[in-house]
Amino acid sequence: MNILALNGGSSSLKYTLYRAAENVEELRAQTLPAGGNAGEALADVLASVQRPVDAVGHRIVFGGATFTSPVRADDATMHQLERLVDIEPLHLRAELDLVYAAMRALPGASNVLCFDTAFHRRAPAIAHRLPLPDIDPMLQRYGFHGLSYEYVVSKLPPGAGRTIIAHLGSGASLCALRDGEPLDTTMGFTALGGLMMGTRPGDLDPGVILRLLRDDGYSVEALSDLLYHCSGLLGVSGSSSDMRTLMAEVSTNASVRNAVDLFVYQLVKQLGSMLAVIGGLDTLVFTGGIGENQAEIRDRVVSELRFLGNFTVLVIPTDENRMIAQHTVRVLAN
Repeated sequence: MNILALNGGSSSLKYTLYRAAENVEELRAQTLPAGGNAGEALADVLASVQRPVDAVGHRIVFGGATFTSPVRADDATMHQLERLVDIEPLHLRAELDLVYAAMRALPGASNVLCFDTAFHRRAPAIAHRLPLPDIDPMLQRYGFHGLSYEYVVSKLPPGAGRTIIAHLGSGASLCALRDGEPLDTTMGFTALGGLMMGTRPGDLDPGVILRLLRDDGYSVEALSDLLYHCSGLLGVSGSSSDMRTLMAEVSTNASVRNAVDLFVYQLVKQLGSMLAVIGGLDTLVFTGGIGENQAEIRDRVVSELRFLGNFTVLVIPTDENRMIAQHTVRVLAN
């Protein structure tokens, strides 16, 4: 059985074709720029694959409180997910469009939906609660990057104990775990919260939002664009959201240096909150594009945590697509 894993992120479309027998074996992988037309993007993928596809596994960034494990795509499921698009517009619209495109282009293939939020539903109920009245049951902390965390957990050595995983890419978050079980994460209701990211600000005082709406003339649409596309590393540096580009300029450009320093500062500060949740640190794991490839960022973070004494530092390359393929095999087997 050939399984096509589709992973639509905020800045790219990653796909991998796997052959699933006793093991999931990678046949082909590629990353494409995130496209505006799902049908055309999928056509490019299928033209590159040039093999029959029996099943498609999809990364779905947000499943709310309902979808706590992978499921087959059907009309009822897609209808439920359509109602969640407004909560996570940066990813979810494009991801659902890819599902529809796969259904049209590969009518004989099964489609399996794998949710980034599902992993974090295993955390204690207190970690999901927001300090608000019971206005709307959807207003909870969900967490994201779950497929990445799930894969990294599968690669942790025995006895990892109190663990923090730092998924650092164009989107960034932390997850606190004890013996592989998630207890908390930095992202909350949407993928805007938590750490400073490539183009997203991370946590903000809600008063900042009120000020922008009331006194600075922002509409809801303009504010959404500011928060999703114009903040974070890009907003502070004024030049780029790509850490590779910024690190090449950090010694000569004051704005770039400010952006990188703020990213490290906020990362260390939020690591402190995750430390408090798990009561110390045995293992710190870096993953994602920045976490895996930017040794200087890793070194700065670890240096700031030297007061903790000894802990193990690991770099584990994530593989969300392999996780998607493994979930797809399990769902279809059942």
